[in-house]
Amino acid sequence: MIKAGILGATGYAGADLARLLKSHKDAEVIWYGSHSYVGQEYAQLYQNMFQIVDAPCLDDNMAEMADQADVIFTATPQGLCASLINDDILSKAKVIDLSADFRIKDVKKYETWYNLHHPAPKLVEEAVYGLCEINREQIRNARLIANPGCYPTCSILSIYPLLKEGFLDPSTIIIDAKSGVSGAGRGAKTDNLFCEVNESIKAYGVTTHRHTPEIEDQLSIAAGEDLIVNFTPHLVPMNRGILVTAYASLSKGHENADYKELREVYDHYYQNETFVRVLEKNVCPQTRWVRGSNYVDVNFQIDPRTHRVILMGAMDNLVKGAAGQAIQNMNLMFGLDETTGLEFTPLFP
Repeated sequence: MIKAGILGATGYAGADLARLLKSHKDAEVIWYGSHSYVGQEYAQLYQNMFQIVDAPCLDDNMAEMADQADVIFTATPQGLCASLINDDILSKAKVIDLSADFRIKDVKKYETWYNLHHPAPKLVEEAVYGLCEINREQIRNARLIANPGCYPTCSILSIYPLLKEGFLDPSTIIIDAKSGVSGAGRGAKTDNLFCEVNESIKAYGVTTHRHTPEIEDQLSIAAGEDLIVNFTPHLVPMNRGILVTAYASLSKGHENADYKELREVYDHYYQNETFVRVLEKNVCPQTRWVRGSNYVDVNFQIDPRTHRVILMGAMDNLVKGAAGQAIQNMNLMFGLDETTGLEFTPLFP
């Protein structure tokens, strides 16, 4: 039985980790870590855990946790994991970081976009970017995983196959993305109050959203060249879900590519991927089809008038976008079937 500790167990991503791990046949949570609620019963903070979790919140002592846990999930604000982690901790426990501390290989770029000093730059190079469908073999042997962000996961999986195979002009990529309010975390913020978000939709972080460099880095690897994208996120009045609609021009020599040709590319990359579902022709992904699950639904449409491709993806930002993907990474790191504890049907309605 894998013993798991969660730092940040009282945030939304941490709570979904606790929920999903409770049903995992090969893992158990032995430490519900929290900075603000030490000593309080976990089920008092999340009443859905009443008579399911009988444990208090412990502190965020990562070093002590490493003495007891086989794996540590850090669902914490940016900068905290990097300030606590060290080689001694990594010699005792594997770490899966759900923050952005180890996602961006260029430390200066991280510091610029996040306006933080990076406390552990030597570990950045070691960390493996934990997008399982792309980095599966590296993840198996890693001791430190940078769990991808929610927007990047959906954006990358929607775009990656055609970009990797050279069908897209990398300089033309535009990503329009929409997220439910849980993506902003559980902390009280005026902009996230019911009366502020209900019956409204808004763009935010325009040209400045911190997931931009993460998306660019991973798509640059796929394209084999440095690229810059326009990424604009939007907040929509729902609890969970991410919808990505991306646009790119077909590359020179592929302007007349047809549906069959592009579909074969997607099928080649995803036909053996349990959690990426390529939808049938002309079916556009919807967030309600993946809610509460680890699935990502992707599809595409060709616009013959403009020689552009519209690339679409939908997923649950707290599951495949955070906790579910973290557990998928844990399964790989401990030699388990990748789908263990994650093959549940999406909620509907």
